[in-house]
Amino acid sequence: MFRLLSATFKIAVVSLITGAGLSAVDITAADVFAKIGLTEERALELLESGVKWAVPNLVLGSMIIVPIWIVVYLLRPPRG
Repeated sequence: MFRLLSATFKIAVVSLITGAGLSAVDITAADVFAKIGLTEERALELLESGVKWAVPNLVLGSMIIVPIWIVVYLLRPPRG
């Protein structure tokens, strides 16, 4: 768990530094979107459609995986 939080913090710090550097040379998110042929609205639409696809599949998979994990966890031999 600590490694996940540590990695998340490192990514956030590097992203902040990168964003500050790009801002210093007057590059904005809108400029980057325009360069790759996207608008901010289209990027949000793509993100929304991705979430609409992912959430039901995540729930469906969890309905199978979580009970199996619980059974395997309960049937493991005790440690120590």
